[in-house]
Amino acid sequence: MTDVVVVAELLEGKPKKATHVAVSFAKQVAGGTSAYDILVIGEGAKGAAGELTGLGARKVLTAEIGGGYFAEKYAPTVARVAKDGGYGAVVATATSFGKDLIPRVAGRLGAGYAGDIIGVSIDGGKPKYRRSMYAGNVRGTLTLTTPVHCVTLRQSEFEPVAPGAGSSPVEDVAVVTEDVAKKIEFLSQEVVKSERPELTEADIVVSGGRALKSSDNFVNVLEPLVDAFGAAMGASRAACDAGYVPNDLQVGQTGKVVAPNLYVAVGISGAIQHLAGMKGSKTIVAINKDKEAPIAQVADYFLVADLFEAVPALTAELKKLKASG
Repeated sequence: MTDVVVVAELLEGKPKKATHVAVSFAKQVAGGTSAYDILVIGEGAKGAAGELTGLGARKVLTAEIGGGYFAEKYAPTVARVAKDGGYGAVVATATSFGKDLIPRVAGRLGAGYAGDIIGVSIDGGKPKYRRSMYAGNVRGTLTLTTPVHCVTLRQSEFEPVAPGAGSSPVEDVAVVTEDVAKKIEFLSQEVVKSERPELTEADIVVSGGRALKSSDNFVNVLEPLVDAFGAAMGASRAACDAGYVPNDLQVGQTGKVVAPNLYVAVGISGAIQHLAGMKGSKTIVAINKDKEAPIAQVADYFLVADLFEAVPALTAELKKLKASG
């Protein structure tokens, strides 16, 4: 077992749920004989640190870096913290942030990198990492032979750690700057605001496919169902490629991987790339007029029906149930 440092992910100065998931992974790697710390880095790091002191870490480290995120500005500090702290593993969730940052940290440390990990076991005191391959059809186990491991983990495969009563001490760390960062200018970050839950963190996800035929139908047919469930909205790659909805709603191998308690697939045939992004959901409901659609293989409930009739009817029934208390 080895000491682990978790790189926290912030959004507008607040820790994302992804950080709690990464801590859950770190606890497994550290086991009962080693410790894990949390590094909060970026703009608002000192303020965000207080929200992470109850996650059982030995300590919470802060590196206040203003001016927006880009990897060349963060990676030198993360690498220095890992080196000076003697950590055997640097971990983050496999979000856009983690996938962008952690490989660059690995390069600076000369460390092995294991990406998009779905599980971990300890064998002889050394971690063995499991990951999904070939669109989820094969699962492999890998080990890293370098002294330091850099790892990103799939958020949908680990339960987030709930805050406890403890309070970890907070320490500042020095910020390291490299010349390459001076050649890059952060212009802006556009954050999509929505009253709906975030797609990767929602308990219920309702996704639409190309069978919805237009962006207007996403708005007029699917969105009322999404809101009746209080769900996040997703989409297949085909629907995104057709321009019906933005690409950031794509669920699948090349989109976002989700594992909600309930996943409702509307007009989605279930190509292998889509299944790779959602088949870990606890309960899967599919609505499709083609009873031979591949998504039937993973669905717990499969309704063979015209979505343009079934979805409004389902929405109306959900509204009645909510109204009745």
